[in-house]
Amino acid sequence: MLYSAIAEFSVWIAVWSVKTTRCEKQARDPMKVEREIGRMLGKNSREAKLFDVKVNKTDKNAARIEWSKVEATRDWTTLAAGCYLLRTNVADWSDEELWKAYIQITEAEAAFRIHKRDLSIRPIWHPKEERVLAQIFVCCLAYVLWKTLSQLCDKAGLGSEPRRVLAELSDIRSMDVVLPTRPGPEIRTRCISKPTDHQQILLEKLRLKLPSKIIQKKM
Repeated sequence: MLYSAIAEFSVWIAVWSVKTTRCEKQARDPMKVEREIGRMLGKNSREAKLFDVKVNKTDKNAARIEWSKVEATRDWTTLAAGCYLLRTNVADWSDEELWKAYIQITEAEAAFRIHKRDLSIRPIWHPKEERVLAQIFVCCLAYVLWKTLSQLCDKAGLGSEPRRVLAELSDIRSMDVVLPTRPGPEIRTRCISKPTDHQQILLEKLRLKLPSKIIQKKM
């Protein structure tokens, strides 16, 4: 749990480290930037001890963000995390295989939590069997997409929990642009809102490219 939280906080740190240049170019007020960072540190009080974040002034009185990892605290956190002792009667498995088999219990529990909390999927009473199967299919499909995003985040060095990434990208919207014409019929096209600078950073790390518009096929 601690390392997943550290990974989520590292996503925010990565965004702010890249936004350092942007703060200087826009000559942002150091006090405002410091308050924004303070709010984020307050929400992640335990993980904030692992990082040293400072907001300094440039010669033009613009905000400059400097951050570093507190290695001593990270080392102590690693030592204080504890260890597991597993006892089994299986003699032909390696240590890694035993651990993977054991950890599947927590993965199954996490899957139920993700369905209820992140995907907002709750049990629904269906009077017909085919609707029950459709509900199961939607739940499984949503979870597969969640795990796919989790693997993309892990590969990009953003941790294995995509909650923070989804929160950052949740403001991206699709919208319909309707243009009336003189003859009467309307021209309708679906577009994607332009991502912000830090959203674009996350998309580039995930190697995802948003389309400028969505082509709708007639059924």
